[in-house]
Formats: sequence, C-alpha cells, structure tokens
Amino acid sequence: MEKLFETWSMEREIVLVKVLKHPRHTVFAAWMDPDALAQWYGPTGLKIVTHHADIREGGQWHFEMVGEFEGKAQSFPNLMRFLKIVPDELIVVDYGTPDLDDTERFYMAISFDEQTDGKTVLTMRQLHPSRERRQVVIGFGAVEYGLQTLDSLAAWLDDRTLPISNAGAQTR
Repeated sequence: MEKLFETWSMEREIVLVKVLKHPRHTVFAAWMDPDALAQWYGPTGLKIVTHHADIREGGQWHFEMVGEFEGKAQSFPNLMRFLKIVPDELIVVDYGTPDLDDTERFYMAISFDEQTDGKTVLTMRQLHPSRERRQVVIGFGAVEYGLQTLDSLAAWLDDRTLPISNAGAQTR
C-alpha cells in the first residue's frame, strides 16, 4: 500500500473536490453503507444495481451502473476493492471492471477533512495506469461524471440530514 503513494504521479492523476455542508462522519458513513451508495453513486441518469457488497478493508463492491446513457440503454459492470479504510478520514480502492486482470483498473483515494465550520472537504484522487489512460477517461467525460456523482452525494445528504448549523445534526 505504501508503495502506491510513493509512485503516485500527477500526470496520471485526476482530482475532484467537493465541500459538503455535513460533518465528516456523516459523509464518510454515506460511503460505508451499500444501500446508501446505491442511492447516490454514479453519473446523472444511471442507477446502481448491487450484486455483492462487503464494504470493509479487504472487501469488495460488485455493481453495475445501468440506464439511458448517450441515447441508449447501457450497463457498465464495476468492481471496487477496498484496500485501506481509516474511519472518517480515508478510503483507498482499486476500481474498474470485474475482470481483475483489467489493465485499465485504477486507484482512487477519497479523503474526508472537516473544516472548522463543520463542513467536510471531500477530495477524490484517481491514479490511472498511464498518462494515456488518464487522457482517455478525461476525454470521455470522467471529470464531469465524477462531479455529477459528488453533486448526487451532496443532494442525498441534504435530503437525509438537518443542516449542520442546527445543534447536533441528526439523520431523519
């Protein structure tokens, strides 16, 4: 795991950041609950069908993104393997198709930092296998789709919690 970060290269990286108006333990919890993930994860217009979810360090989430995409019904099989989890701070995954020999699999590190006002800065860093692969995924819209996913997380959290300005934000 440590070698992963020693070889992290900016020319292979995509970084997405979102400030969420919820405490980091609440934002982190939305990533750890497979039922919650299925409700907010993925680009606009696609829904998640979970085949298997064991969300813990060493676990896996096997799912499909399905729906109308680019004018036609499509299905995108995915496998996320959880390599490292530090509660309320960090999730590191290996991500791609269910084919473990897929040469296009990438790493993703999601960090959760709480501001003094109680909001959470979520940073999602992707490390692609090559500079060329990074350019391909940027070309097909991965940045836009990633931002849609983070917007969906924000909306999902907003629908389920009271604003953090209220004492002790509670889940409805």
